Amino acid sequence: MTETDTPAAVDAATRHTTAARDRIPWVQMLAYGLGGFVPIALFNSVGQLSGLIVNVGLGVSAVLVGVAQMVPRFWDAITDPIMGHITDNTRTRFGRRRPYILIGGFAVAITFVAMWAVPRDWDATGQFWYFLLMSLVFYTAVTMFEIPHGALGMEMTDDYHERTRLFSAKSFVGNLGAMITPWFYAMANRPFFMGGGDEVDGMRNVAFLAAGIVVVFAIACALLCRERHFEQVSAQDRIPMWTRLKMTMRNRVFLMLVAIVFATVMGFNLVNNFANYITIFYLFGGEKGEASQLMGWIGTAWGVTAVVAVFPLNFISARIGKTRTLLLAIGLMLGAQASKVVCYDPDHPWLLLIPTVMLSAGMLMFFTLASAMVADVCDADELETGRRSEGSYYAVFWWFMKMGMAGAYFAAGLLIEATGFDEQSAIQTDRTLLMLRVFEIGIPILLGLASVAMVLRYPLSESKAYEIKKALDARRGERKA
Repeated sequence: MTETDTPAAVDAATRHTTAARDRIPWVQMLAYGLGGFVPIALFNSVGQLSGLIVNVGLGVSAVLVGVAQMVPRFWDAITDPIMGHITDNTRTRFGRRRPYILIGGFAVAITFVAMWAVPRDWDATGQFWYFLLMSLVFYTAVTMFEIPHGALGMEMTDDYHERTRLFSAKSFVGNLGAMITPWFYAMANRPFFMGGGDEVDGMRNVAFLAAGIVVVFAIACALLCRERHFEQVSAQDRIPMWTRLKMTMRNRVFLMLVAIVFATVMGFNLVNNFANYITIFYLFGGEKGEASQLMGWIGTAWGVTAVVAVFPLNFISARIGKTRTLLLAIGLMLGAQASKVVCYDPDHPWLLLIPTVMLSAGMLMFFTLASAMVADVCDADELETGRRSEGSYYAVFWWFMKMGMAGAYFAAGLLIEATGFDEQSAIQTDRTLLMLRVFEIGIPILLGLASVAMVLRYPLSESKAYEIKKALDARRGERKA
């Protein structure tokens, strides 16, 4: 029986009070949240900026840009599981996760700067290869940081609702950063950053600002957060990576959760950059400067909404359960896409703020809950196997997501080509502008509906999660005795 059709699950949420030992101090909550800047703000900014800087700014074809975004996702398919295995099996006096968070943070900062330093005097092929290689290095650094960071969040508390609050803190602080990153393109178009050049030169300078933020946040997260159950996991035997991955892949509940998130991620990543093209070429007729202002304010509205949405997320989830809240989140996202039929209006371009707010709130809820739900799956796995393997589960979860992103980025380039988009022209045909809107609105709706169907069958309810916690607490008490 699922959480969506069990009144007892809602009653349990109302009655439950988080034990003092399961509460996370606010300093650690904030420090962990600072780490959210990399996966939420910086990671997503690359997908948004690559089309604008490399395709529109440098003139590299959309298909090649799609390839440059796709290949690192396949590379992640190798590095994510390896990093998950490494961090699960690391034993240092500083813990399993924090050393990699610190080192990875510095690596992310350095490689983000290098990625946008595309040589201007190279031809399009050379520029493509440079951006591709630097992207591979950048995403490797992100993996080194984010896999341990995500795994750390899964073990900082054993409580069902405290996990939601912790990942909400990550979303809260990360989306404060996301209020800045959409302005990167607008900043890159400002004379102060361009230095007499264009937006490509401007982005090189903006990258240094982002790098400084990453370094400060990574240091705070690594120094202030604490790992839980380290004594327990230190006594675990190390097992081969393939054995652990096969065990993870046999977990039916985990695979159901992956499928739910995968369908939604695919839907939106297939058209990830289309809204920027529509804004520039449909709403503003190719005027990049004016479009960049709206895009900046849309990004700010996105970030503000995501920050504010953290609070109703925790309130709603505690009362109706994670599964129903997940359905609400998907509903908001689908409604946002449908509203674009009206809100993509060249006479009233600021209407685009309406679907922006709805989509931001929905995505904040969706991805925050998904991470917290993976942590619940890890508890169920520990009850069955006697081992804690948060790193492996988090890595495999994102392996699926990134494989989906890889295919989606490549397909997105093909879809843009199919619309007839001409990167050498400031004016696009009516057919191109229509097809951009059809793809951008329709594809996420279709795959979002598939996610809804799967959520309705998800079996790990809140009451079941608390049964698992009770059994684990009893087992750990026996070990200590």
